Amino acid sequence: MGPQDQIDLLEEIDALGKTQTFFMDETISRSPVERYTCSDRFDAEMNRIFRAMPVIAAHSSELPDPGSFITLRLAGLPVLLTRDMTGQANAFLNVCRHRGSRLVGEEQGCKKVFSCPYHGWTWDTAGTLRGIPHQEQGFPGLDTNAYGLKRLPVIERLGLIWVIADPAAGDTAQAEFERCLAPLETDFTWMAMDTLAIAHTTTQDRSANWKLLAEGGIEAYHFRVVHKRTIGPHFMDNLSSYQMLGPHMRSILPRTSVRDLHNRPRSQWSIREHANVLYTLMPMDQFLLMQDHIAWIHADPVAADRTRLRVSTLVPAAQLTEARHDHWARNHDLTCATLDEDFEVNEHAQSGLTSGANDTLTFGRFESALHAFNSAVEARLKDY
Repeated sequence: MGPQDQIDLLEEIDALGKTQTFFMDETISRSPVERYTCSDRFDAEMNRIFRAMPVIAAHSSELPDPGSFITLRLAGLPVLLTRDMTGQANAFLNVCRHRGSRLVGEEQGCKKVFSCPYHGWTWDTAGTLRGIPHQEQGFPGLDTNAYGLKRLPVIERLGLIWVIADPAAGDTAQAEFERCLAPLETDFTWMAMDTLAIAHTTTQDRSANWKLLAEGGIEAYHFRVVHKRTIGPHFMDNLSSYQMLGPHMRSILPRTSVRDLHNRPRSQWSIREHANVLYTLMPMDQFLLMQDHIAWIHADPVAADRTRLRVSTLVPAAQLTEARHDHWARNHDLTCATLDEDFEVNEHAQSGLTSGANDTLTFGRFESALHAFNSAVEARLKDY
């Protein structure tokens, strides 16, 4: 995002605030309650969205060295991420090819080989089968090349490791990576994602549909109510804008300091000084850019009414020092406290959806980002 882009976005926000016209659709819209409660619908989303689109599995800094590995759950699948001895990032199903046992139990670490805890079959960091106990007697003539770890399509780009959680994606994977990542290239290069590192991470389970959790972050209508004791007083009331970047969304959430923009020359305008910039990546990663750090919210849907969330604070790697430890810890705690306010309301909403009080959720004209987000989800379900 260049200087002129930042000026244009701030001028748009300034004009909307002055005229009190907000960023509005022509009419209100509605979202059927079954989108958030139906288990069949959830299964379709998992198959057609979460296992068909690139999902962010890790920040590049989480695999710092050859031999580094991470285990995680991704789109309902057990996944092993490795950086092999050549420095290449790899993604595999974390499953032994002999009898289907979990291969690696540790959450992270550094190894040259992975040995199954059941029978001791061994693979290297590139997924190649390296050893079978009593192979000559028990498995004569076995084609070991056919027993490499089951590979998932993976690409390391823009400081992140993206995985398609479908081992059968095959030849379509590269096109899907390009389709989803290309619209982000300019902005993620601007934010220098590849120079950041994770300072703190918090993981939690929430009793809410993943779409409710996403919707809670992309409108400013709730700020002065839900966040009245945290960030609400520092942001403009019900004022935001958004733009679609392919299937993704970039939202601008202005601070109250935006009122003072015209006291400074446009050449000095910086969007991160006067607004939070929120990137909502389909399927469900959100990056909230603040003045000196980024909050990263990753959602892993578990069921129609349950989602596992990982909230991380990304900071410039050069500033991940003992002297800055307390500063980053305070910011992470504030982010978590603010998000918890959203998540608790989302859980109450999820509970209310099953009561029968509403057949649909109603989005006001100034909640147009919610309609756009749901339209992007529906398009993926329709196309795939």
